[in-house]
Amino acid sequence: MRIATWNVNSLRVRLDHLGQWLAANPVDAIALQELKLPDEQFPREQIEALGLKAVHYGQKTYNGVAILARRLPADVVNGMPGDDDPQRRVIAATIGGIRLVNVYVPNGQAVGSDKYVYKLAWLERLRAYLASLLAQHPRLLVVGDFNIAPEDRDVHDPAQWEGSVHVSAPERAALVSIAALGLTDLFRRFEQPPKSYSWWDYRMGAFRRNHGLRIDLMLASEALAGRCTACTIDRSTRALERPSDHAPVTAAFDIG
Repeated sequence: MRIATWNVNSLRVRLDHLGQWLAANPVDAIALQELKLPDEQFPREQIEALGLKAVHYGQKTYNGVAILARRLPADVVNGMPGDDDPQRRVIAATIGGIRLVNVYVPNGQAVGSDKYVYKLAWLERLRAYLASLLAQHPRLLVVGDFNIAPEDRDVHDPAQWEGSVHVSAPERAALVSIAALGLTDLFRRFEQPPKSYSWWDYRMGAFRRNHGLRIDLMLASEALAGRCTACTIDRSTRALERPSDHAPVTAAFDIG
């Protein structure tokens, strides 16, 4: 089984890129973030033409998440239960015995800002939600744009970024706390090329210079991580015309 995650940064703009990538990289499911469109404008016909069924949780202009799969995802839950946050950032569903949680973690804007405080509080709520899911679903996979680079090796220039949003100590501590529930960063289970990133700013030739961050993650429960056979970042999409600033990440599993 192959599952991918990709922050498309506007599904409407990146729909052709998505189709091209899926044609070259067949997957059983893909989680998308930053749809930037309301549910009533979701391009269902175009997605179904790609051979995929979709569940989505979107809003106008900002945020939005979706799960596309060969078979219609089951037991879909939008948002975090009991959470009245109007920002649509989480969707969960079951696919082939895997409970898949797709998240778009808040950016945080700048350390100390109101949006940063919101991000840390949101991560606390996410941890509580994932703890409850792990108690119910041995095969849990949490994917998406976490807007946190886990370690300095996930940052092109740690000194330049030190103390900034995406790498600040409280953000990383929140991510460590989530991982401590029993979730493994699948990308780091395998030997990877140095300076592997999943996001590059549109400005200052960041992609050409490989000035990026690895902030798009796939975290798996122990039972599922042991069945992962590969996890890769496909940076080729970032070289397309009018690309998303993120690259897709894919994990393969040997599911018995």
